[in-house]
Amino acid sequence: MLSQRPERYVGCLMQISSILEYIDKGHMALPEFQRGYVWGREQVRGLFQSLYRGHPVGSLLVWATDASTATHRGDGQLAPGVVKLLLDGQQRITSLYGVIRGKPPRFFDGNAKAFTDLRFNLETEEFAFFQPIKMGDDPLWIDVTQVLQKGNAGIGAFVATLSQNPDTQAKVGDYIGRLNQLLGIREKNFHIEEVTGPDKTLDVVVDIFNRVNSGGTKLSKGDLALAKICADWPEARNTMKFSIGRWRSEGYDFTLDWLLRSVNTILTGEAKFLYLHSQDAGDIADALKRAVKHIDSSLNMIGGRLGLDHNRVLFSKFAIPVMVRFLDTHGGKLDEKTRDKLLFWFVQTGMWGRFSGSVESFIDKDLGILDQSGGDLDKLIGELRLAQGGLRVEPGHFHSWSVGARFYPVLYMLTRMTEARDWGTGLPLKNNLLGKMSRLEVHHIFPRARLYDAKYARSEVNALANFCFLTKDTNLSISDRHPEEYFPEIEAAHPGALQSQWIPQDPELWKIDKYRDFIEARKELLADAANECLASLLHGDTAILEGSRSARLTDKVLLGGIASEEEANELEALNDWVAQQGFAQGEMSFDFVDAETGEQRAILDLVWPNGVQTELSEPVAVLLGESAELISLASSAGYRCFTSTREFKSYVNRLSASGQGIAAE
Repeated sequence: MLSQRPERYVGCLMQISSILEYIDKGHMALPEFQRGYVWGREQVRGLFQSLYRGHPVGSLLVWATDASTATHRGDGQLAPGVVKLLLDGQQRITSLYGVIRGKPPRFFDGNAKAFTDLRFNLETEEFAFFQPIKMGDDPLWIDVTQVLQKGNAGIGAFVATLSQNPDTQAKVGDYIGRLNQLLGIREKNFHIEEVTGPDKTLDVVVDIFNRVNSGGTKLSKGDLALAKICADWPEARNTMKFSIGRWRSEGYDFTLDWLLRSVNTILTGEAKFLYLHSQDAGDIADALKRAVKHIDSSLNMIGGRLGLDHNRVLFSKFAIPVMVRFLDTHGGKLDEKTRDKLLFWFVQTGMWGRFSGSVESFIDKDLGILDQSGGDLDKLIGELRLAQGGLRVEPGHFHSWSVGARFYPVLYMLTRMTEARDWGTGLPLKNNLLGKMSRLEVHHIFPRARLYDAKYARSEVNALANFCFLTKDTNLSISDRHPEEYFPEIEAAHPGALQSQWIPQDPELWKIDKYRDFIEARKELLADAANECLASLLHGDTAILEGSRSARLTDKVLLGGIASEEEANELEALNDWVAQQGFAQGEMSFDFVDAETGEQRAILDLVWPNGVQTELSEPVAVLLGESAELISLASSAGYRCFTSTREFKSYVNRLSASGQGIAAE
């Protein structure tokens, strides 16, 4: 790969021990645009196995630049003069530093457990991470960090112990040789190539970085923009990550790119990052502060007024950068009518998938409308009406099924906004319910098991109109009873609670053989409730809604989707597990749309559109219990499909073990 580079490089050899000293003294660091450490234990183990056996482990590529202008990761000070910034080799050098020094380097950002407690077996000459039962009482499993830190003194201590053990005395000579070979890892040489010269600007170096990492994680437009920002404002990344972490703790998952998009809309009025790097550090810091404030305001409005209070129901997150721009041009203060009209637009963008296609293009289009109209929300809403053919909700819009459908958040919103009542307590399902058993859960009104027994299809069993939200305690108490059995009990104990959840009042529809009629009747009630809630956001100015045709309907059955809360929890746990392995998190309930028409065609349970390691591995999708038609559709779109979490975990483990999961390496 290195031989294909057209640039000229200066080459040299450097021992590992010297490289680590360079890092300690501030002569070598990580450029700000590098992403964090992502190796897992298998890669670390494999690296030390290769070094011990004398196998090639690749060369390093560094950017030799003036320390006074170098923007680097971490809070350590650089030494004056020329500093070497690692472009290719971060994972290897970080792993070596972590094991040999027994702690991460100053620029570290990742999971230190990946290189903690590495052991070496003096008999088999194999490396493995500490396992108490297997290694605890075996003197032949030695601590690699202890040997590499203490050098000959450490070897002497091990030899003394082995010489006194009758089981190991006879082979002490062999073990000394292996200990010396292990210690020799510190003196192994890396060939280092340097990118140097006054023409090597940040843009040029990032381009080199991306080509060097053609088999690894490339920098996105947002990464490059952030790298340029950090050149003038080194604290930018950590400042942004603090806000991302705070939102995550509150139930919302956002990325740096997403936050940077909001910063960009404030500063440039555009979605594209093209002009962001030309802004000075002070302006960017101020815009970030404003963006965070406006995002907080947007989430408070969305959660407080609409009840969409966590990530799974935040179905239009790319509308928020537009809301941020609108709030900023209004000084962050909106009257009640303007606030609600903005929320009306937000809900409409979610229902019709405004940002499911080309995100950047549609954000730019909406920003342009606001700019040209002087912030006229009616113009923004009018654009949606033209694109969708109308804004009114019809029963047919609730035809979809699964937790991932666009109208799943609408159902959740209706539950919160109208204060639908819990069937166990009779109390309104407000945002401020306390306690683990009060968390809202999806309840199948007609139990899945009973419907399957009656030979209904999966899409019917998991129809959106068969969902309602109840507290966990109530959900558990109802279990899998028939509606015709438990509905009368609820109505007797809490009159009106069923109606508050849009349950048809005809008891004949509560019978399982009338299930399809029940679904159609409830879809009518849900559509009416949705239009009433939307109208309430317009404060009497309902001509926008009433004067509009119904939104475009399709008679196509939406493929795929998460069938239950249990399935959603399984997928979320899998997503978290992937992140723990050092890879990127996937996208839950991925909105698969026709690239030309923007029409929603399917909901994919959990996907990595750019691979588990961005642009390194192929796009993958985890599709649990889905039809052959959906799997074929996803496969034709370029996804490698897995139909069980076990199969996908095996794939990730193989990827990790092969070293293909190395990002920015």
